[in-house]
Amino acid sequence: MSTTISYDRLPELAGADLGHSAYRTVTQEQVNLFADATDDHQWIHVDPARARQGPFGAPIAHGFLTLSLAVPLWTELLDVDGVSTKVNYGLDRVRFPAPVAVGSRVRMRAVVAEVDAVAGGYQITVDQTIEIEGGAKPAVVARGLYRFYA
Repeated sequence: MSTTISYDRLPELAGADLGHSAYRTVTQEQVNLFADATDDHQWIHVDPARARQGPFGAPIAHGFLTLSLAVPLWTELLDVDGVSTKVNYGLDRVRFPAPVAVGSRVRMRAVVAEVDAVAGGYQITVDQTIEIEGGAKPAVVARGLYRFYA
């Protein structure tokens, strides 16, 4: 589900549940590329044979890889017309309640907690939950901050 709104109507989003993104499968190739990019080659991520014998029973995605999926998942949920610049301003908090096994499918639910005017634009505070298909707990719970400038 995607919401499209014009820049001048952004304050109306406060409290809006933007729903869920589509599911995406987390692959071993993604995990390996992330390990190369971050120089984090811990065996629970990159050695499938050893990881199957480890605490999670499978190789798992890095928590920060799962968090980084918030970017493409977020763009599925909200499009703002009439902006010159969109900025990922940061995060207020992040937790990783459950690991994401390679091959799992994840999606994001987003609820707009606040919309505040900032110099030259608006800041949207979004409660984001990255869910694992069939999982009892989410993979990521985060509060994202995004800025939109006209």
